[in-house]
Amino acid sequence: MRDLASGKTEVQEPFPDSGSTLASSCAPRAEGPWIHPACILGAPSENAGRNRPFPRSHRPPCFRFFLPKMSLILDLIFTEPVDSATPLEVGFNRAAIQTHLASLAELGIYLGTSSWKYPGWCGSLYDDSRYLYRGRFSESRFNRCCLEEYAEVFKTVSVDAAYYTFPTKKYLEGLIEQVPETFQFVLKVTDEITVKHFPKLPRFGNRAGKPNVNFLNPELFVEQFLEPCRPFRNAIGLLIFEFSRFHPRDFRQGREFLAALDRFLQQLPLDWPLGIELRNRSFLRPEYFQMLRERKVAHVFNNWEAMPSVEEQLELEGAPVHGSLTAARFLLKPGRKYHEAVSMFSPYQVVKEPNESARNAGARMIRGGLGRRGKKTFILVNNRLEGNALVTIQSMLEGAARPTS
Repeated sequence: MRDLASGKTEVQEPFPDSGSTLASSCAPRAEGPWIHPACILGAPSENAGRNRPFPRSHRPPCFRFFLPKMSLILDLIFTEPVDSATPLEVGFNRAAIQTHLASLAELGIYLGTSSWKYPGWCGSLYDDSRYLYRGRFSESRFNRCCLEEYAEVFKTVSVDAAYYTFPTKKYLEGLIEQVPETFQFVLKVTDEITVKHFPKLPRFGNRAGKPNVNFLNPELFVEQFLEPCRPFRNAIGLLIFEFSRFHPRDFRQGREFLAALDRFLQQLPLDWPLGIELRNRSFLRPEYFQMLRERKVAHVFNNWEAMPSVEEQLELEGAPVHGSLTAARFLLKPGRKYHEAVSMFSPYQVVKEPNESARNAGARMIRGGLGRRGKKTFILVNNRLEGNALVTIQSMLEGAARPTS
């Protein structure tokens, strides 16, 4: 782990002016025994506690060489067959997931969650004893320190806070110091760049409802977003431009947006991994996918209220499934509003409504990422999809291990 910088103030979302995380307040967990990849998902094991990452000398063969045949790679990662009769909601097998995600990350496949500060994950991903203060759970200590524990298992995470204000170098340093060198952050680009008209929300003040003069402003994006990120370029796996749903007052036709987006992308540096996430299903046309291929930018497949499911998007004409960068965010069940999902699933301790379409799509994308040496796949899951993103990801891994028809 990288050394944690000193500082006594707490890190609060979205971006505080405070310093980095306090190292001494994030007490390390006691290390458990190393577990071999043969520990299968969902199966009971005497080592099924919280285990340390396995040492380099004991890494399974898929760490040391690459096999072109997908079935052989799956055999290396999932060394035991998965019993399809076993319920998927049996709980989160932290040790097994830790092993499998490390193996997949070595092959360029990263699975993670949307944000990480969920006390509801204590007891499954998090050890709540690490966050006690005077015998009681400290939410402030948890918020400061839990990224370090998250990164013991997962190799990527979506930093949604970047959507609300431009990131600062100090804030990014606080994140980077808590994760291993190989960890890959996914950042959502600030809405100052992606919103055509400011929503009528209190946080926009007197700008609410008015046009955004900085919409797709390449100079502002480079100066205020990319420059603070540049010292940490190796730790950033993807920057996502999330465009809220456009209305006729924004663009009369989809091709007007496409032309504006194309002009914007042509003015950006070429050394950053970029992805586009849309909320207008009518914009998902072959010419849109073709433009992204030409600009070497990923389409971010997404499960969202008014969008086709990821499973459906994967079948669209021209969808760039096998580009150098593939990404998906599994956020909501299509047709469900965000606030409804929050009400249904909070505090996100268990899966309450399995989404087989999303699970199948995630498994398909994992399998599609195998065999694409030198390329990356990012799969990000939100608690509001099923109720617990940890188990959703586990089920996607299980699905990827099953034989396909």
